[in-house]
Amino acid sequence: SRTTVRLVTRMGNPGANGPFAPLVRILRQFVGAKRFNQLRGKAISLHSQVIKQFCSQVGSSKKQAQGVIRLAKKNGEKLGFLA
Repeated sequence: SRTTVRLVTRMGNPGANGPFAPLVRILRQFVGAKRFNQLRGKAISLHSQVIKQFCSQVGSSKKQAQGVIRLAKKNGEKLGFLA
């Protein structure tokens, strides 16, 4: 007999259980997945721009700015913003 494996695609980060994860999930259901992803993408882009501008003002290298952006992403995951 053959075993059938069924893959299920889930939106967001299924492992995210941070304090903001429930709010993020409710908001996604309320505004719809497509619109939610557009808004989140725009927010992430704006946040990255702010980080780059700040790093530029304080004289950090582009490599350091990228490190700060990666850190912001990790913190967002821990807080549940990427749920």
